[in-house]
Amino acid sequence: MAEQKNNPPEIIPVDLTSPALYINRELSLLEFQRRVLEEAWDESKPLLERAKFLAIFGSNMDEFFMVRVSGIRKQVEARIMEISPDGLTPPDQLAAIRKLALELMIEAQHCYQRKLLPKLGKTGIHIIDYQKLNKTQKERADTYFKEVVYPVLTPLALDPGHPFPHISNLSLNLAIVIRDKKGNEKFARLKVPDTLPRLLPIKRSSGGVRKDGTIPHQHYFVWLEQVIASNLHDLFPGMEVTAAHPFRIVRDADIEIQELEADDLLETMQQNIRKRKFGSVVQVAVYESMPENIRELLVDNLEVTRNDVYVLDSPLGLSGLWQLYSNVERHDLKDNPYKPRVPKAFRHAATATDIFEAIRSGNILVHHPYDSFKPVVDFINAAARDPQVLAIKQTLYRVGPNAPVVEALLEAAEHGKQVAVLVELKARFDEESNISWARALEEVGVHVVYGLVGLKTHCKVTMVVRQEGEGIRRYLHLATGNYNANTSRIYEDIGMFTCDENMGADATDLFNYLTGYSTKQEYRKLLVAPVSLRKKLEKYILREIEHAQQGRKAHLIFKLNSLVDPHMIQLLYQASQAGVKVDLLVRGMCCLRPGIKGVSENIRVISIVGRYLEHSRLFYFHNDGKENIYLGSADLMTRNLNHRVEVVFPIENKDHIHHLRHRVLDTYLKDNTRARILQSNGTYTRLVPEAGKEIVDVQEKFMS
Repeated sequence: MAEQKNNPPEIIPVDLTSPALYINRELSLLEFQRRVLEEAWDESKPLLERAKFLAIFGSNMDEFFMVRVSGIRKQVEARIMEISPDGLTPPDQLAAIRKLALELMIEAQHCYQRKLLPKLGKTGIHIIDYQKLNKTQKERADTYFKEVVYPVLTPLALDPGHPFPHISNLSLNLAIVIRDKKGNEKFARLKVPDTLPRLLPIKRSSGGVRKDGTIPHQHYFVWLEQVIASNLHDLFPGMEVTAAHPFRIVRDADIEIQELEADDLLETMQQNIRKRKFGSVVQVAVYESMPENIRELLVDNLEVTRNDVYVLDSPLGLSGLWQLYSNVERHDLKDNPYKPRVPKAFRHAATATDIFEAIRSGNILVHHPYDSFKPVVDFINAAARDPQVLAIKQTLYRVGPNAPVVEALLEAAEHGKQVAVLVELKARFDEESNISWARALEEVGVHVVYGLVGLKTHCKVTMVVRQEGEGIRRYLHLATGNYNANTSRIYEDIGMFTCDENMGADATDLFNYLTGYSTKQEYRKLLVAPVSLRKKLEKYILREIEHAQQGRKAHLIFKLNSLVDPHMIQLLYQASQAGVKVDLLVRGMCCLRPGIKGVSENIRVISIVGRYLEHSRLFYFHNDGKENIYLGSADLMTRNLNHRVEVVFPIENKDHIHHLRHRVLDTYLKDNTRARILQSNGTYTRLVPEAGKEIVDVQEKFMS
């Protein structure tokens, strides 16, 4: 029986560029931070996992100010009054950001003080104010100060002979008021050393395993800055310390590179990294107890405004809670460990020959962290050691400090393979690590390229060229995530192994584009930004619109980290108007407003926040039953589509298409535990399982 056609809805003309149809990207990003913070409030989570999410929230907020706020401030300083798609000027955005950011940061402090701290104490993890320590505990803290902390400290005076000292990014400091014997008040600044634990263990068993191998269940800590503040008399002999007020600063850490003027990109990056610690101050966090005169002193000398000062509760810098999660061995207070599975195709692949044979048998999908990252490392190790392999080419974006993938490439070069690697030096906050690996690769003769002028190389591609018989065969690994063995355990990503000839030819053309002067505009199967990705995605969305207009079933499902590009949003609005069902799984920023009558009532936006960081990008097109699925590295942001080298690749195996559509995407769309639904006003509502309905936690499902 033929499928009944639906009558397409009547489209009422609407200005799809109207600011009312867009959510501000910065406020959307802060709403994502709210969802991270909600995980810290979630009483169903193990206690140390909640502390971890509070630390993640703190780190995320630091990065938000270092990059996003600093960027808008530069616009204001340069008097650039460009209006964002949602209708806000840069000063408007700064005002809105301050209001929402302060609200979230105060809420995070309340979460720590009112919820986590009491619960931690009840489970045997005690974070005690210095003043509340007993005599023995104070003696231990003071002894640690004298033996370890005191030699590290450098108090810096502020007077006509001592100008206001430079204060490094993300540093915690004490503003100290002292009085000499004549009654004159003086000011000094003291940095709390970041080379020492922020949370000081005050019992020998605290923070780790005992010498006898047993795990303690009672842990006692005190904040390092409190210990220092209570022992300041040792630093200023003959002076009276009248007050010590903690403050913490965040600086602009976004690196700007004038690439066209840079003769040596590597050297330029190194210089810019050194400059990062001298960026302008974008946030000063203080306690309510800090008097007005000291706040004014900081405002004047740090060259900030009063709006850059954030009055918060203890502790300043929630990222310090990472120490609890990392060092306290209390597995009963953490998620049960998960052991990733090895995909069936690789379970019996013991040798290099086995690995290549497995890939020749058919394309192989891997879904991290549920599937092990080991096959990816094994693939590159096999290529390094196999005498039939002639060359390896790879893009590296974020590989981390311990990088088995890079170690494999080094080994390949030592075995005489031709190895070419594009190392993206502009991967934010991974620049130093990438520079170090680039140097190491160059030293063993690897051809290292540092990226393209004006473009950031963000694609995830490995190509192995292997001699087989009279010819060669190209083996590929294409992925949505980085070649980082550490983050592969906590980032959700999907990769594919293939030896498809057309994709191999495309990969060859891609690497020629990256390392040479190729201007190739068309690829056989791969969608490549900034060359063809945008126009191909537009074409497929318009095709879905056409299906709907013809009365046929039409459905788009996109899984992304961010949806920001105005033109793509307008296309999705057009799809909704035409009657296309649009499901968007967007973890972070989403500037599209769903549920607006006549514009987006057919669009649903879901954000999943849970144990793992949702990171894969997936594009599904129903295409009148002839389903198409693409995976890749690109989000729907202008930077990804226009200013980055991205690769999106097709899934062609019918079983894989069925798996991704009906096992993966369907499960995401059914989640009623970790899912939040975006409302048209820009806020999110968390789904709660209905009575009698199956409880679906997508990440738990994939682990089972």
